[in-house]
Amino acid sequence: MFANPHAQRQIALGEHRVAYELRRARRKSIGFVVGDEGLTVSAPRWVGLAEVEAALREKSAWILRKLHEQRERSRRLAAARVDWRDGTAIPFLGETVIVVLDPRATGAVLNTDASALPGVPSLTLHLGLPQGAAPEQIRDAVQSWLQRQARRIFEQRCQLYAERLSVRMTRLSLSSAATRWGSASADGSIRLNWRLVHFGMPVIDYVVAHELAHLREMNHSSAFWGVVKSVLPEFEQARSALRTEVLPAFD
Repeated sequence: MFANPHAQRQIALGEHRVAYELRRARRKSIGFVVGDEGLTVSAPRWVGLAEVEAALREKSAWILRKLHEQRERSRRLAAARVDWRDGTAIPFLGETVIVVLDPRATGAVLNTDASALPGVPSLTLHLGLPQGAAPEQIRDAVQSWLQRQARRIFEQRCQLYAERLSVRMTRLSLSSAATRWGSASADGSIRLNWRLVHFGMPVIDYVVAHELAHLREMNHSSAFWGVVKSVLPEFEQARSALRTEVLPAFD
């Protein structure tokens, strides 16, 4: 059963029952949207229910595929929620970092244990917080540290790839966009999502090169991808990682 909290109707599509929200709208055709809450159908006021259900059955393969994808994404997002406490783990540059509450530390300090056993995280982030620190304090301290690291790393990689691409970046800023990893403006301004710092360097380099390549080609034409490939011949693997990875939730 695929549910929708706002559903007024349901229909059998193949082996599945799908509850959906039906909205009447000023439009010329029937539209389908699969979002976080499930399936929403928008239809003109003059279209009858029989016609709506016929359209649902016609698009059933697409609808069921999207519902399954959304259910899997929701499951992965739930698993990615961080329990903000001493000993929690976060990804940083593709590695696992263990958060340690350490009142002796000043601010946030990343330590490396060279003697760690194989498969055991060797990176610990010591936060100058008491053992009884609130989850919100831990989250904010970790996020602040990650954002500082992001700016430092992004500035280095932008400088490197700007030189390789013979472009001029005028300004770098961090974003917290929910759905965009980066953007570029014709004036040379680059915005990069700070959460990229969770990924390994190949992914960061791909997004950096992608946005800087827009300073030569403000489109996604074959010429643009040729520019990206000129500095990252195997960029497709990094692009795929961006589309499939679910990152820890900072809320």
